[in-house]
Amino acid sequence: MSKENIKIGATLFCYGTEFARYQYDFEECVKQAALAGATGYEIVGTQMLVGYPGVTDEFLGFIQKLKAKYGIGPVGYGANNDKGKRPDRNLTDDEMLADAIIDLKTAHKLGCKVMRAQMMLSPEAFERLAPYAELYDVKVGIEIHNPETPLSDNMKRYLEVIKRTGSTYLGFIPDLGCFATKPNKPHWDRALKAGVSKEHLQAAAQMRYDGVSVQEAQEKLLAQGASPAIIPALQGMYGFVQFRPESSLPALLDELKAILPYSFEIHGKFHYLDDNNVEASIPYDDILAVIAESDFDGYIVGEYEDELYCGGTEFTKRQIKMLKRILNN
Repeated sequence: MSKENIKIGATLFCYGTEFARYQYDFEECVKQAALAGATGYEIVGTQMLVGYPGVTDEFLGFIQKLKAKYGIGPVGYGANNDKGKRPDRNLTDDEMLADAIIDLKTAHKLGCKVMRAQMMLSPEAFERLAPYAELYDVKVGIEIHNPETPLSDNMKRYLEVIKRTGSTYLGFIPDLGCFATKPNKPHWDRALKAGVSKEHLQAAAQMRYDGVSVQEAQEKLLAQGASPAIIPALQGMYGFVQFRPESSLPALLDELKAILPYSFEIHGKFHYLDDNNVEASIPYDDILAVIAESDFDGYIVGEYEDELYCGGTEFTKRQIKMLKRILNN
C-alpha cells in the first residue's frame, strides 16, 4: 500500500488565467497553491519561468524565498517539446534532444526531481536522453494525455524504450483525464449556452460511446437539425477531452496498473468539481483506489485547464480536498 507515499501538489498552470490577466503574479500563484493544500508545485517553463529556457540566478533566489515564506517549492518541471518552432520545417531528433537537455539543466537548477516531457519527443530521442537525465539527477516522464491511454500503441513504443534501457530515469507521467467516462461538463455547458439542445448533445455523447466516427456523427447531428454550435463540443468528445464507456474502465485501469511501476508523477486532471468536490467526468474513486494499492511513490499534481475561463483558484481547492478525502491523506 502506498497511501502514505502519495503526496499532493498542484501545477501553477492551474492559475494560468489569473496569471495571464495580471490578477496574480508568480508569488501569488505559489501562495494560492499553498493555501489550497499543495505540498509542492509544478512549474511550466514556457508560462512562468523567468529566463526560459534557462533560469536566472535572481529567479532561483526568489523561489527559495517563496519556499521559506509559504512552505512549498517546485517539485516538477513542465518541459516544452515543441517540434514546430521553425516556420520552414519540423525540428530533427537531434534538435529536440538538445532542447530537452536544456530543459533538464533548468529542472536541475530549480531542484525538481521530475521533468514532464511530451510525445513530440520521439521514442528515439527519449532513449538518447537517458544518460543526461542520470547526469542531472532528474527523472523524465512522458505524459500520457487523452486521447492516448497507458498502453496505447504510441505509449507502448516508449515503454519498450524504458524496458530496453533499464534506466530508472525514464518513465511516464499519466494524466488522469485519460480515464474520463462522461462528457466534459464545461464544453457541454458552453454548447447549451450557445443554443445547442440537450437532446442533440445527448445524441452526440451516445454516438461517441458507440464508436461512431466524428465525421459521421457530425453529419447525423446536422441532418437532425442540431445547431452548428455543437461542432466544438463534438470535436472535444473525439479529441483531448474524449471519454469512454464505463464498461471500458476496468481494462483502462489494468493499463494503469501496468505502467505505474514506471511512473514518476501523476497529473490529476480536473475540468469541473461541484460543491461536494466531485469531478464531473473522471471517476476518481476508482482511479485512486488502483494507485493507492500500488507501490507508487510520488506526487499527484492537480491540473486545471480552465475551459470555463473563470480562473483555477476555487476549483484547485476543491480538487485537493477531493484527493485528500478519497486518499484519507
